Amino acid sequence: MLNRLTGHKNFVGLLAANTILSAAMPMLIILGGLAGLALAPSPSLATFPPSVQMLAGLLATGPFSWVMGRYGRKTGFVIGGGFAIVGGLISAFALFESNFVLLCLGHMFLGAALACYQYFRFAAAESVTAQWQPVAISLMLTSGLVAAFAGPQLFIVAKDLFAGVPLAGAYAAISVLTIIGLCPLAVVKIDAPITQNTNTRLNRSTALAILCRRPVLSAVIVGAVSQAVMVLLMAPTPLAMIGHGFDEAVAGDVIRWHVVAMFAPSFFTGFLIKKFGTKPVVVFGLLMLIASAAIAASGLSPHHFYISLIFLGVGWNFGFIGATNMLASTVSPEERSLVQGVNDTIIALASTIFAFAAGAIVARYGWAILSLAAIPILLLALISLLPIRSFRSA
Repeated sequence: MLNRLTGHKNFVGLLAANTILSAAMPMLIILGGLAGLALAPSPSLATFPPSVQMLAGLLATGPFSWVMGRYGRKTGFVIGGGFAIVGGLISAFALFESNFVLLCLGHMFLGAALACYQYFRFAAAESVTAQWQPVAISLMLTSGLVAAFAGPQLFIVAKDLFAGVPLAGAYAAISVLTIIGLCPLAVVKIDAPITQNTNTRLNRSTALAILCRRPVLSAVIVGAVSQAVMVLLMAPTPLAMIGHGFDEAVAGDVIRWHVVAMFAPSFFTGFLIKKFGTKPVVVFGLLMLIASAAIAASGLSPHHFYISLIFLGVGWNFGFIGATNMLASTVSPEERSLVQGVNDTIIALASTIFAFAAGAIVARYGWAILSLAAIPILLLALISLLPIRSFRSA
């Protein structure tokens, strides 16, 4: 069955590009705080570069969707890759110059690039027939599993390339990696974007009507909730574990298995959607997320953390891929750039808010309260699916 996808050069080109480019993400998770701590004028500002990165991603999501709707996916990805190249070089130069402001500027470019890469999943859906869309989306996210292992290894190899300037080599490696990652796009030929003429251009009231359609609204809600709850529980896990007496190695191992659980199911999630339909897979994903929160709140042993974070990863995978397929199958080509831009902006906004809230809630109320707080949010996402008939791929 995979012959129909792997034999399609557009899909293969997109998958290869996304797999290589995505390796920058785990590198930046490691780099942001370390480089910030090295250059920040105060330890309290050490996390400012990754915060700027996240904010830039939020602000860039909509414009990248517009660019792709106007000039095509391929053009958008090349521009996004250009941002990553520039961001990596600026950040490396910032370390040579010990300039914290330049480091933040570099992370701003890098954050915009990561936001651009989120559209690979939609490009994958558009590169195949409707019957194979869920499989294409699912397999596109397997790149995250490769990145989870390749990114940290590349960081270890490259971080000390420049003698006397720790970490600068890793930022330079991101720029080189991006150049390599853009090469597979040379074989990709995507249809020209569908643009609206003056009479059919989407105005604000039309846009609001599209987003209020039940299938579209449910897809946006499920995608945003799946991502936000994943961030809410994942981000403070190392802090919660270390605060309860576990060492950094155990906390790191829990996160490692969480990342594997996030992306490993992508090898078969699309086939499950194809066989059973989108809605059952989304519901199962949300139930897994609820189970994750309940397990996290029920105890503080290593087993509680491991099982909870594995459930969290699998639940995110089913919920996020299901929501992406739901959105891709319920909007017309003319509506794509607008709806996908709004969808990813809402997801980025929810992730940003929940990331900042997670630390504050854990510090003030504790891990158990944080975990329980996720359950009502997930129940609302389940309720949003109730009026909708089952979505099945053709």
